[in-house]
Amino acid sequence: MTAVIDEPARRPGRRSAPLRPVWEEEPGRAGLAGKGIVLVLACLAIVFPLWIVIVTSLSTRRTIDEAGGLVMVPQDITFIAYQELLSGGQVTRAALVSVGVTLVGTLFSMTVSVLCAYGLSRTDSLGHRWILMTLLATMFFSAGLIPTYLLVQTLGLTDSYLALILPSAVSVFNILVLRGFFMNISQELVDSARIDGAGDFRILWQIVMPLSRAVIAVITLFYAVGYWSAWFNASLYLNDQTMLPLQNVMIQLVQKQEAPVGLGQAIKTGELSGLAVQMAVMVIALLPVAVLSPFVQKHFKKGMLTGAVKG
Repeated sequence: MTAVIDEPARRPGRRSAPLRPVWEEEPGRAGLAGKGIVLVLACLAIVFPLWIVIVTSLSTRRTIDEAGGLVMVPQDITFIAYQELLSGGQVTRAALVSVGVTLVGTLFSMTVSVLCAYGLSRTDSLGHRWILMTLLATMFFSAGLIPTYLLVQTLGLTDSYLALILPSAVSVFNILVLRGFFMNISQELVDSARIDGAGDFRILWQIVMPLSRAVIAVITLFYAVGYWSAWFNASLYLNDQTMLPLQNVMIQLVQKQEAPVGLGQAIKTGELSGLAVQMAVMVIALLPVAVLSPFVQKHFKKGMLTGAVKG
């Protein structure tokens, strides 16, 4: 007797498609149109404020006065705000400080994070479990702001660029992501390299890191953006105004506390609008992140999701 095999239940109106959850169904025309509208609105919500900031920074004082503030339609484009800001005054010095702190801090943070993550990815390493538990505990418990400030002051790091790097040099979350990615690398590759006489540093440099370029690029971007955007540590530990990074100078301009050196006279004589200066500083602060992010974007999915498979 021939066995009768039941066909999978099929959704009415879709004879060729088996029964499956609604969210796995192919969207219809209305669904595609709705997704398109939502994406367009989301892009406009992001791009439109940036457009206003850029156009205002490129506008003359007369155009800004006629618009009553922020400018949406470009007229009489001028680069005087950028020329004045980058002519060697306080903003130029602050930008160089931010670049230096970002480069040195990112290099130091990545070095410590990669070495720590590789050591923790070797489950037979000395004190692996206790070190991992200690790092995890710091994610839930913190000494607080006052003990941290007293520690920095005791170490003599106030009015020092090290105060902008060391207190926030390492992120435990980033270490865990790197560790998860390193643990997914084939153990056979590591064992074969060790049989050939390679040590841990050579294995890390020639095998682990080349295979982990995606996650390393993502974590590097995280650290770089963190250092570039940081302002709180500078406001706590730096008393010398000439040492302030770009973000702190931008805060002073937005709050209209004082105009950068060399710009006060240009604003008073009417050659330059204070609002244009504020918008130009914002553009300068956003430009590095906006330029670098697209080059790292392709690594985000592989770097973050693969690194989170094992913990």
